[in-house]
Amino acid sequence: MDMQPISGGFADAPRQSALAFRAIIDVMSRPGQLATLQGATPPAPLSVAAGTVILTLADANTGIHLAGDLDSPALRQWIAFHTGAPITTADRADLAIGTWADLHPLDRYRTGTAEYPDRSATLIVELGETPAPNASLTGPGIKDRIAAFVPGARPTSFPLGLDLILTAGAQVSALPRSTQVEFA
Repeated sequence: MDMQPISGGFADAPRQSALAFRAIIDVMSRPGQLATLQGATPPAPLSVAAGTVILTLADANTGIHLAGDLDSPALRQWIAFHTGAPITTADRADLAIGTWADLHPLDRYRTGTAEYPDRSATLIVELGETPAPNASLTGPGIKDRIAAFVPGARPTSFPLGLDLILTAGAQVSALPRSTQVEFA
């Protein structure tokens, strides 16, 4: 029996998921800030931070789209075992994960509706490493402005749009749809 799909989850799920949830909420509330996530050891090439986000946010009602090289039998089995989340197409995804290039085109993801803006996708963007800032951010959760890395333009017409969770190794940051981006 292949033990890979059942290994790599939280050793102390209540505590680790609570700590991870708090860190994810913090970076969503403070765009451009970095936090460290620990707990998951997902199959390669998924990062610790991305795996921890999936274990924290996904359940049997969370459709996940795996883009590019992340769409592998090992990762599908790992997600199924640890969360019960179904793997789905981009247009039905609640969470989509991949590199920025693999997640394109972005217009295939749900951006919410006027009645239900919360019914949009959140993209978990795997960066590989934490890149240098290339943009200036303003908006809710930012005192004046902050320099941060943004992988590229995304569809947003607040309250509609896509939220981004950026992961690199154990590091995570976020770019909610309410954040205004000005590229350097």
